[in-house]
Amino acid sequence: MGVTTFVHEIPCSVSPSGMFKAMFVDGQTLMPKLMPRTIKSAEKLQGDGGVGTVIQINFADGPFKYEKHRTDEIDIENNFCKHTLFEGGLLADKLDAVVFEVKIEASSNGGCTVKITSHNHCQGDVGIKEEDITVGKEKAAEMCKAFDAYLTENPKPNA
Repeated sequence: MGVTTFVHEIPCSVSPSGMFKAMFVDGQTLMPKLMPRTIKSAEKLQGDGGVGTVIQINFADGPFKYEKHRTDEIDIENNFCKHTLFEGGLLADKLDAVVFEVKIEASSNGGCTVKITSHNHCQGDVGIKEEDITVGKEKAAEMCKAFDAYLTENPKPNA
């Protein structure tokens, strides 16, 4: 089993703490509202939002029915979350798991940069196609832009 790592940086116009809270504290509630064409629902299967929490994301349409993610690390003060996609979704017969490390940092324009590092644990000698990488980056950017737009329209005092 090989591991292929990719890094993707997405610029956003809102504060790092606001983006982090939206994505990792309120994400279960917000994702289906912000991306109804993609995400039908998100439900907590286990845990309290901290380490060990398991979330199932159910997709509206498309090739995948659902994904399950487990929170491995979460540091709210430093806007960092590490979580593992361990079932469903794009894993299929290509990947055993995908470990995501998400760090949200302040940018010079007053907004933030969402830095996503994905460690793709491939099955056997199976590699990842460039097309799959592009689709993954597009989905990540779409999600971040949806949160960014929501937070811009609905600013919170603590964000």
